[in-house]
Amino acid sequence: MTITPLSNVQVTSRQIPRWQHIPNTSIQSKPLIIYHRAFTASPDQLGSHFKKVGEVTPQWVYGMYKQTHFHSTTHEVLGVVSGRARLCFGGEDNPDRFEPTVEKGDLIIVPAGVGHRLLDDLDSQEDFKMIGAYPGGKSWDMCYGKPEDEEKIETIRDVEWFHSDPLFGPDGPALHV
Repeated sequence: MTITPLSNVQVTSRQIPRWQHIPNTSIQSKPLIIYHRAFTASPDQLGSHFKKVGEVTPQWVYGMYKQTHFHSTTHEVLGVVSGRARLCFGGEDNPDRFEPTVEKGDLIIVPAGVGHRLLDDLDSQEDFKMIGAYPGGKSWDMCYGKPEDEEKIETIRDVEWFHSDPLFGPDGPALHV
């Protein structure tokens, strides 16, 4: 596994305002963060690296759901291990949504409450896949921006932020937001 030196990693961060019943970054003010071309690794190598850093535990390798959803119980770390895709953060009808293209080697930190979904799998040669990881002891829930999610949204205030950067360890962009 190769990690791009921190000084060479391009980082995109976005605050996304609440949209209807999707809180996005409005509760904790922690931004959505994308580290572009931050690593080269297989899913197993990236999973092992996450375990070594110790901030998140890998739980699955998959694409991304095509329906907007968010998590109220945990932040999510997504490492793109194959393909390319266009994603939507914030809710597809949100005028302030963010629709980046991500590719193999990108790492995405999705704060609790940020709506996200797959818009387009852009690589006909290689399926879009990510490794999903969460802080230790956390389990993720599924919220869909419905009125009944409002009670869960209040719990986002208590979701603790990272103590070290999930990819870089003791220092990294996640610690400077």
